[in-house]
Amino acid sequence: MGLDVSHDAWHGAYSAFTRWRNRLAEAAGYEIAKIEGGGPPLILIDWGHIVEKNYYGEWDTTPTDPLILLIAHSDCDGMLTPEHASLVADRLTELLPLLPDEPEAGHIRNMRAKTQQFIDGCLLAAANGEQLEFA
Repeated sequence: MGLDVSHDAWHGAYSAFTRWRNRLAEAAGYEIAKIEGGGPPLILIDWGHIVEKNYYGEWDTTPTDPLILLIAHSDCDGMLTPEHASLVADRLTELLPLLPDEPEAGHIRNMRAKTQQFIDGCLLAAANGEQLEFA
């Protein structure tokens, strides 16, 4: 069991998705906090302004940094609109050269290749005017 994102954007473990987002956040300059007592590390964004519907891809105002659309997104439910998928693809394209391009253990295998796969899925959804679905 794990996360499947439509348009062949992502198929893999929830833990791998968390590691991937953390790596993207670090590449973008966000700090990551380790949680005392266990739990996955937390990307330090303004969580106080994130509301429940944002976790599922519903936003009244698009964040200044489109990466927040992905960082704040649920890892098992929701969608990105075609417009947001396009913005996320553009932002990930900017980050791509900052990611390692060597083999990794686990479900990710290669950070750049996995990111390119997500970019391709976002672009396909946006080009078709379809939502990128998380399940």
